[in-house]
Amino acid sequence: MSEIVNVHEAKTHFSRLLERAHQGEEIIVAKAGKPYARLMPLGETPPARRPGGLSGRVDDAFLEPLPDAELDAWGQG
Repeated sequence: MSEIVNVHEAKTHFSRLLERAHQGEEIIVAKAGKPYARLMPLGETPPARRPGGLSGRVDDAFLEPLPDAELDAWGQG
């Protein structure tokens, strides 16, 4: 269950709230009694992306305009 704290309390105890969020808690920050933001732990950092991981190539035809029938199908004609 999430704990709700007001903005003043969040500013005063921000380091503590961050540590609690890091430990797995979800904390809702409220402004004027209404939920405004959420502090929550980040998941595992995904591995770095490397370009060129897929096979195949894009040739010059990729940059040519689409035919009118294709544009009409997408509602862009």
